[in-house]
Amino acid sequence: MRNPKWHRDEIILALNLYLDPYRGSIDSRNPNIIELSNLLNMLPFFEVKPDSEKFRNPNGVSLKMSNFLALDPKYHGRGMSSYSKLDKKIFDEFYNDRQRLIKISNAIKGIAQNEKLNSELKYIENDEESILDCVQEGQVLYRLHKYRERNSKIVNFKKKDILQKTGELRCEVCNFSFESEFGELGKGFIECHHIKPISTYDSSLTTQIEDLALVCSNCHRMLHRNISSLSINDLKEIKIATKQINS
Repeated sequence: MRNPKWHRDEIILALNLYLDPYRGSIDSRNPNIIELSNLLNMLPFFEVKPDSEKFRNPNGVSLKMSNFLALDPKYHGRGMSSYSKLDKKIFDEFYNDRQRLIKISNAIKGIAQNEKLNSELKYIENDEESILDCVQEGQVLYRLHKYRERNSKIVNFKKKDILQKTGELRCEVCNFSFESEFGELGKGFIECHHIKPISTYDSSLTTQIEDLALVCSNCHRMLHRNISSLSINDLKEIKIATKQINS
């Protein structure tokens, strides 16, 4: 069986090393490539590695980085022509945004090297965004986002704070109340969305009460569909505009 295709996080990390002026040669004996190989094997979303000996080994990492040569306008050789659509997409996204690439790569690396946190992220289930591998900052930071949203201590504190201030739990986007709709069954129920941009995350992030917004399940799902750029206010405006069009 073949090993799984490269995920966005892995390509981000590989591109970060490729663009590093101190990366060294692109071959399997390069210590930087060996280090990257070890890091890729630590990422928290590959439970099954059909060919564990070859999985992201230094040879495979070298081949992946060679794909970038064919995309690099500053390289005048041929490079590998077997790059994927995702390779090109990520290359185009980050080639002229080096600082963002470094920041996201460092955040992914810090999480992967945090043994406790990395282990806990393995149990965060996949959803449409992770299956499609479409979150700009990658699956590791997306899993950290969902993990922070599920911190029961701070979530309960957030709910209590809002109840004390307003007497009820309503969605901050659409004003939906589970208790109003479902009575006793919905009492105290609402979801929390972490509003800080994923691009600001790192392994040392701690969730504060002001980092959470109370949202209904529908609005929460919509926020996650474009999590890299969609805010609570953005979704409110979309909802208002859609309602006006349909009225």
